[in-house]
Amino acid sequence: MAMNKNTVLGWATLIMIIMGLLLIGLGVFRYNEIAGWGFGAVGVGFLANAWVFSSLKGRV
Repeated sequence: MAMNKNTVLGWATLIMIIMGLLLIGLGVFRYNEIAGWGFGAVGVGFLANAWVFSSLKGRV
């Protein structure tokens, strides 16, 4: 299977969306103290980065 730039960006976007949702879920359901806010913020950052990757997919 040939992996060109768009395929790599697509897989990276999918992995980052999964990790972002996982981190937000950890922050919401697992940690009730201040660490939950950190996990949530990092999860939102992962989702923002995945959004950038998906917007770059056709342009690279």
